[in-house]
Amino acid sequence: MARLGRFCRNQFRGVWQTSYRGAVATQMIILNGGSSSGKSGIVRCLQAVLPDPWLAFGCDSFVDALPAKLHASDEGIVFAADGAVSVGADFRALQTAWMEGVAAMARAGARVIIDDVFLGGSGSQQSWQKTLGELDVLWVGVRCESEVAAGREVARGDRVQGMAALQADVVHDGVVYDLEVDTTHTESLVCARAIAARVS
Repeated sequence: MARLGRFCRNQFRGVWQTSYRGAVATQMIILNGGSSSGKSGIVRCLQAVLPDPWLAFGCDSFVDALPAKLHASDEGIVFAADGAVSVGADFRALQTAWMEGVAAMARAGARVIIDDVFLGGSGSQQSWQKTLGELDVLWVGVRCESEVAAGREVARGDRVQGMAALQADVVHDGVVYDLEVDTTHTESLVCARAIAARVS
């Protein structure tokens, strides 16, 4: 779990940072933000700018790996017409196993970037913290104004409309970050460089 220092929030070109934590060997970067907030673009840029090779996984790749019968199932994951997302017991059990697998890769020496959507806010972060234990994690909040995220959602055409607006704020409820970036007016590469500067 990240060792957070005193929070001193300074905005600079769409980036907010906490005070310096001291030198740590970062093993994982976890990005949390709502749908269409720009996380995937930041992840691709991070893999390009970080000097060492980093693996990238996300909630989308996890959902894609689920058996078809868990899509649109009360035991799996359901995307409502208004963009709301609900998950059931089978989804949660498999997600826990997936998170343990990600942690095992990091403990084995792989550096890992996670692109996630904390539907449960602080509860989702606590689940990751419990799973990751002693691993050194850089926690990054990816924000985007809901109107801008909604526009991206329409343009991409592969999301239920309404999801971006519903998730824009709720995924950050109670979550503590080492660094926050805002993609509303800031390019993915700029955000990635700010994140990479905090990686040791």
